[in-house]
Amino acid sequence: YRMPDAYDQEGGVNQEKRFSVAMQRYRDTHAEEKMNPFAEQEAWEEHQIGKATLNYGSKNKKQASDDYQFVFEDQIDFIKASVMDGDKFDYDEMADSIEKSKAKSESEALQVLVIVGETGSGKTTQIPQYLHEAGYTKHGMIACTQPRRVAAMSVAARVAHELGVKLGHEVGYSIRFEDCTSDKTILKYMTDGMLLREFLGEPDLASYSVVMVDEAHERTLSTDILFALVKYLDWDIQDIFCMLLCNYLPGDDSWLLSISDISRFRPDLKLLISSATLDAEKFSDYFDSAPIFKIPGRRYPVEIHFTKAPEADYLDAAIVTALQIHVTQPPGDILIFLTGQEEIETAEEILKHRTRGLGTKIAELIICPIYANLPTELQAKIFEPTPEGARKVVLATNIAETSLTIDGIKYVIDPGFVKMKSYNPKTGMESLLVSPISKASAMQRAGRSGRTGPGKCFRLYTAYNYQNDLDDNTVPEIQRTNLTNVVLTLKSLGIHDLLHFEFMDPPPAEALLKALELLFALSALNKLGELTKVGRRMAEFPLDPMLSKMIVVSEKYKCSEDIISIAAMLSIGNSIFYRPKDKQVHADNARLNFHTGNVGDHIALLKVYNSWKETNYSTQWCYENYIQVRSMKRARDIRDQLAGLLERVEIELTTNTNDLDAIKKSITSGFFPHSAKLQKSGAYRTLKHAQTVHIHPSSGLAQILPRWVVYHELVLTTKEYMRQITELKPEWLLEIAPHYYQQKDVEDTSSKKMPRGEGRAVQHRSTDN
Repeated sequence: YRMPDAYDQEGGVNQEKRFSVAMQRYRDTHAEEKMNPFAEQEAWEEHQIGKATLNYGSKNKKQASDDYQFVFEDQIDFIKASVMDGDKFDYDEMADSIEKSKAKSESEALQVLVIVGETGSGKTTQIPQYLHEAGYTKHGMIACTQPRRVAAMSVAARVAHELGVKLGHEVGYSIRFEDCTSDKTILKYMTDGMLLREFLGEPDLASYSVVMVDEAHERTLSTDILFALVKYLDWDIQDIFCMLLCNYLPGDDSWLLSISDISRFRPDLKLLISSATLDAEKFSDYFDSAPIFKIPGRRYPVEIHFTKAPEADYLDAAIVTALQIHVTQPPGDILIFLTGQEEIETAEEILKHRTRGLGTKIAELIICPIYANLPTELQAKIFEPTPEGARKVVLATNIAETSLTIDGIKYVIDPGFVKMKSYNPKTGMESLLVSPISKASAMQRAGRSGRTGPGKCFRLYTAYNYQNDLDDNTVPEIQRTNLTNVVLTLKSLGIHDLLHFEFMDPPPAEALLKALELLFALSALNKLGELTKVGRRMAEFPLDPMLSKMIVVSEKYKCSEDIISIAAMLSIGNSIFYRPKDKQVHADNARLNFHTGNVGDHIALLKVYNSWKETNYSTQWCYENYIQVRSMKRARDIRDQLAGLLERVEIELTTNTNDLDAIKKSITSGFFPHSAKLQKSGAYRTLKHAQTVHIHPSSGLAQILPRWVVYHELVLTTKEYMRQITELKPEWLLEIAPHYYQQKDVEDTSSKKMPRGEGRAVQHRSTDN
């Protein structure tokens, strides 16, 4: 169209003038906005940010600074309930205090000392360094145990950095199937389970001058066993020798010291018990009134806020709260406690999506997840300083409660849940259940926000829930877990009277008896409850006793190499295959390629490992088959260590890949208590307990439904699912475990009509297709 202002005096169109007029009509003439082509978008963003305002703070709020503006329609009301007081503290003060405590300890010849200090006070990183400076490493290493392998690795790396040494030299770590230490190591961080394993090979712990059991308040299974062993070491020496001589194992003199009296044989060994909670009196009483040394807190005041009403979806509520803090609150990083990897990955994806919708006026939000299966280099990102003008949000499991200290955290979001292990002795089923946290854990979580300045903790539950629904402390793991491995370990140390063994909190008698029954069924114990030759071999492997039995029996079937490959892959858990959201069909097809011939899940894992090995451990092959490289490398490391342990127990490495029945018999020899039979309904029923179970959808046999199966584990989600399934022949059960099954247990039910396509007859396969 034509604009009058665009014509010249002669009636012609002046294109330059026309263009100038058009630009004047559709461009804001304010100088500063001429320089900003995004002014309209920014105006919209300002409108969106200020559109919904929500009152925040106490009901009778007095200060306008307590108001919060919310970006989304979702609204969460919080009530400020209390303030956790704090006091400042520095490491020099701690060092002086320890010096005084050291003098007192030496003068009174104390061997056990209980240390209580707030999380972040330097117990884990500074005390071992100070003890080294005080000369405790002249005659042995200092061991510091951690409840989680991620914590052991990260803390060791941090201490090595502080000392200016290479990780693995003067400072190292030891976790299951990974030893990053050397002859130079003087400070050794390790999981409590690894120290428990070292009791077997070195009962007097001669390599150590100090043992520090850190995070004792978490009451892990291995920590409680360590406590009980140390307590047991104080028994009368004559009684101990009498007991040991009665159970002397020929050809192994080290067992004479397996229950040595520390106060007589190792008067130089010091035991430090470190706890971040105020239940130190319980530890002190357990160790005959051991002295308690309190380290001053390193916490600033922390405001505690509860929701006005319970949140139905705590994951979504946590995400909304994080974004509201990000939009409205002063600088400071955010820590969100979630229950596991799946929740963390979901939260990460939603946060990325929603922050993109906030526009460019909002500061950058850096999302840092932390969980066990995350690659080490990505785990380290949580410790990197936050760039100027940005905010970091850390998505963590309960590892961030006490084991890891992250500087810069000013805001904590606590949904109030944790994933805890649960065990039913009657069914033998162990499961990870999302459960409410304890009050002690809630206080630990809140304290993470007051490390470097005043902080705020937003609890996504009500004050009433906190007071009335949460237990004071977490139930010790020893009271809610399968004790088979514990019983085997204690038996290998010469401890027989388990029912009267002085645990800090005794496990259920039913769980102990169940463990004894299973070990007897696996031929690890004889009728008198004593360790057999098979049991002693099984105790050498840091695995579940069923896996250990499977490996030991592989000698008989000439397939030990194949079995340790399967055991290594099973030890990785469910982190071998991955399914990108945009390529799930391709990933599923790649996984099913390893199930050709319906060989079962165990054999499929063997095929995965052998195929990777044939490509010279190719990374590209893993990408093409949707397999996690890091998991496969860990499986290879585990397999190498298992091969070394086979040599230690004098089992020859042999392979029998072409005889799948031999491999399946080895698997059945370890897992025959986990046998199940198909029912007419399409479900399965376990042979021993008549429990209704189902094949997990991820199994390669999920669509086949063979009549007889043996499974690796039961997991409880929407149903009781069997994971890692292998088909078996019923006569194998009578051949392998005649003491466990009778003829009536394995009667042929083929005459009964089964659903179409289900319960196919077992086919004999002698070659791997």
